[in-house]
Order: sequence, then C-alpha cells, then structure tokens
Amino acid sequence: MEQQRLLEKALRENAEQQQVLLKALSENAEQKRMIAELREEVARLKGLNGRPPIKPSRMDQGTTPTPAGKHGRRRGRGKTTFRVRVEDQVVAAEVPPGSRFKGYEDFVVQDLVLQARTIRYRRERWITPDGRTVIAPLPSGLSGHFGPELRRFVLAQYHQGQVTVPRLVQQLQGIGISISTRR
Repeated sequence: MEQQRLLEKALRENAEQQQVLLKALSENAEQKRMIAELREEVARLKGLNGRPPIKPSRMDQGTTPTPAGKHGRRRGRGKTTFRVRVEDQVVAAEVPPGSRFKGYEDFVVQDLVLQARTIRYRRERWITPDGRTVIAPLPSGLSGHFGPELRRFVLAQYHQGQVTVPRLVQQLQGIGISISTRR
C-alpha cells in the first residue's frame, strides 16, 4: 500500500513538473517571437533593411518519386525569337509516287554574311536659267565615302573587339573594302 501511495505521489509530482515545463516552454517561445518583432521594428526605424523574405526551396519535392499515373515531361527551351528577318527556303525531297505530304520540319541555321557593298549615287545636276548649278542631295545619314554600317562595324571591332588598326585594315581589305591605313 505504501508503495502505491508513493508511486501516485511521484506521478502527481511528475505531472505537475510537466505542466510547469510546458508553461515555461510556451512563454519562452512567445518571448523569442516578441524579441524578433522588436528587432525588426528597431531595424525599420533605423532605416536598415529587414530580414529578406526566404521562400522554401522545394528541394525535398525532387527526392519524392512521381506517382505512377503522371509522367514527368521535360520542359523545352521554348520558342527562340530572332533579331533578324528569317529567310525561308523550301528543300524538296525525292519521294516515290503515291506518297502523302505531311507538312514541313523546320531546321534553323544562323549565319553571318560579311560582304562589301558599293553604292554609286548618281545625283542629278541641273543648271538654272540664272547660271547656278543645283545638285540633288545625298540621302540622310551619309557623311563621307563610308556608310553608317561600315562605320559601326569598324568602331565595334576597334573598341569592343580590341582589334588593332593594321589588323582592321587588313580585315576590311580581305572583305573587299578599298581603304588605306590612314583612313
């Protein structure tokens, strides 16, 4: 009988200790939350940035197997947008008679064409009745004997590509531009 009474007393004391411990833990959690809020408030008042919003990484979802009913599809790159005009060329196939046409399969090739282009502007020249000569003006954007695209290319090669002047002249002459080293 005595042992049973001692056991009940120990159980009551254990239950009371558990209640005190749970109360202390909840108060501790509440104080930690309050401290975090107060620190954020101080940082906001000082003009500092607060804590960054951290979103879950979802790495754990990558470790779980996918359900048997759903097959995982790989996402493609999507459509590519071209900065230049796309030129279409149809390539014909040799097929036996009786074959059915099912459409086209696209294959995109990007290329760069560097070629010299020389334009001769034949400007009209008129003499007025009072003896003045009138010559038709050049199109806007032209200054000198080199076009704006050639100027843009030379500047890009020189500044961005760090191509030296002798190599640049050699490159332009190789493309077909008639230019001297001084120009």
